Amino acid sequence: METEPSPIPDEAEMHIGGLLKYSLIDYPPHISCVIFTAGCNFRCPYCHNPELAVTGADTRHLSRNHVMDFLATRKKYLDGAVISGGEPTLHPDLAGFCADLKSMGFLVKLDTNGSRPEVIRELVKNSLVDYLAMDIKTDPELYNQYIAVQADAAALRSSVQIIIESGLAHEFRTTCVHPLITRETLKSIAELVAGADLHAFQHVQNKNVLDPSFFDEQGRVSSDDDMEAFQTLMAGYVKKVIIR
Repeated sequence: METEPSPIPDEAEMHIGGLLKYSLIDYPPHISCVIFTAGCNFRCPYCHNPELAVTGADTRHLSRNHVMDFLATRKKYLDGAVISGGEPTLHPDLAGFCADLKSMGFLVKLDTNGSRPEVIRELVKNSLVDYLAMDIKTDPELYNQYIAVQADAAALRSSVQIIIESGLAHEFRTTCVHPLITRETLKSIAELVAGADLHAFQHVQNKNVLDPSFFDEQGRVSSDDDMEAFQTLMAGYVKKVIIR
């Protein structure tokens, strides 16, 4: 992933913390690049992009012009661009950035934590995204306990409904880690995402994470049997379920 040191941009500019120039797995079946925004309002202990989640004086920055210049040279080779994070919806210029990508002919996929439904609604309304992917960490009522004290369960639920009703291709993703994901919490999640196109269960990694001490307690990582049971439970609620 490419980064370059630079002063933190002002609040009106997209803060891009990194660029993966080529990916076959982030927006299948399309060939894409991944643009990583810096800064997140959640603090998932197992976050595998800690350098993007928590920003500071040493946070790296790619200028918007640098990214656009790169994309201009890749129009023949890339189908789309994935905007990930961090949390992209925190950036005031996200809509303008998506509009620029669309004007260049790229499909746009947004990865979001769902905390800002009003931003998702704007992007959908103005046809600025082609694919939406939202992470669901646990039962929305438990986010304050595990993810962020200021998390708004109603906002998360609203984002889910906006995405399902958008008419756009979409997916929800859940990283399988105890005690956030259990058969009990998953029942609440399944009811929340009922009718969705796709739900993906993801293995957790316990290296280079935001809070390594989280894994000091045994039993955090879901077993293969757990994940297969989660897949079976979810299958009755959404159109397709996969394990990544």
